[in-house]
Amino acid sequence: MKKNIAIIGSGITALTTAFYLKKAGVSFKMHEKSNHIGGVINTISENGFLFETGPNSGTLSNIETVELFEQLANDFKLELADNSAKKRFILKNNKWYALPSGLISGISTPLFSLKDKFRLLGEPFRKAGKNAFETVSELVIRRMGKSFLDYAVDPFVSGIYAGNPDYLVTKYALPKLYNLEQQYGSFIGGAIKKAKEPKSENDKKVSKEIFSAKGGLSSIVNALVKYIGKENIVLNADVEVVKTGLLYQISNEKYTHIINTANAGELLSLFPFLNKNSLSDILNIKYAQVAEIAIGFKEWKGIDLNAFGGLIPSKEKKNLLGILFMSSIFRNRAPEKGALLTTFVGGIKNEKLAEISEDELLQLLKPEMQELLGLSEFTPDLLKVFYHKKAIAQYGADSEKRLNAIKKIETKNKNIFLAGSIRDGIGLADRIKQGTHLAKTIIKD
Repeated sequence: MKKNIAIIGSGITALTTAFYLKKAGVSFKMHEKSNHIGGVINTISENGFLFETGPNSGTLSNIETVELFEQLANDFKLELADNSAKKRFILKNNKWYALPSGLISGISTPLFSLKDKFRLLGEPFRKAGKNAFETVSELVIRRMGKSFLDYAVDPFVSGIYAGNPDYLVTKYALPKLYNLEQQYGSFIGGAIKKAKEPKSENDKKVSKEIFSAKGGLSSIVNALVKYIGKENIVLNADVEVVKTGLLYQISNEKYTHIINTANAGELLSLFPFLNKNSLSDILNIKYAQVAEIAIGFKEWKGIDLNAFGGLIPSKEKKNLLGILFMSSIFRNRAPEKGALLTTFVGGIKNEKLAEISEDELLQLLKPEMQELLGLSEFTPDLLKVFYHKKAIAQYGADSEKRLNAIKKIETKNKNIFLAGSIRDGIGLADRIKQGTHLAKTIIKD
């Protein structure tokens, strides 16, 4: 039978896969259970503000992302973050401090203890760790010290994963950091050696800059859909995969390959022929629950927002995880004299906050927002709350079992691919990379 691919879900992984399948002339159909294409990506324009209800940006961290955007250049305009976005604030004792970007600022910053600053001098000479399941907390304390964990890595982990560094395992959650130590023996020494290594043309293209698109991230989705064709996407789809010999069936159509990009919790209903025990190590994956709040002011009267935003360490005992200064990062996100902010609450350490009502949540956050943003009163012109029950997959010590379970299922059930954030990373660039390689695997098969 000629290749015919079913793609479950319509997020960036699914759309990227479909883009390359279409390019190669491979037949496919995308099945989306909701009436919205793009998964968690969704941009809204309202009352002079342009805001996201899901991810707010991505990073040009791999060649797959760069090349996809090059091919879509005629259909959307990539927008890179303003230079001010290179500055990141960390909260300590109710004051914002810029995260150090070099040796001098690293020595002078009050974020880290004097003991750990001196201890950092010995970091290049410490032996690489041998525990493949070492948590992020254990790694950072071992190599850099407790204050670096508290006021650099902990808020960073909150900003990326809404997670807990005591739970996340470096090898899976921050593989580049893990590999830096394993390959070079040191963070500092490794970074210096990597910078001196000759770069290929592809390496030079990977700028690691923060990106969005003019008109918001939905512009990327729209560009992909334009190429893919809406006729190849089924919305409000009720999907149950039936296995018939070497083929698979959804409704009355038969497929040679199935690509699933939906959350782990949907696997049992999507694939009733799979043994529940074989799925247990996948179903056990933990997700952070998050409430995302878009806040707009037509006239800004608070602190200077000339930065990417501010992250809040767990030690500061605040309800907020962090605040993004969206109108400083990207243009045309707010009226000329105004400001657009995005803040987050909940996460692994405080999930209950992501479950309370909007009124309760706003009453709780109002005094913190006023204090941290230097506002005499908190009276925004735009205020929208979005709840995400399974926002971000957490890569803990169970990751190896999960990856082994995925491999066993894919080996036993030929041409089924279990994708999405259950493996290969959680960022937009990670998802684009995964979708690119899924398509290439199928095309070459």
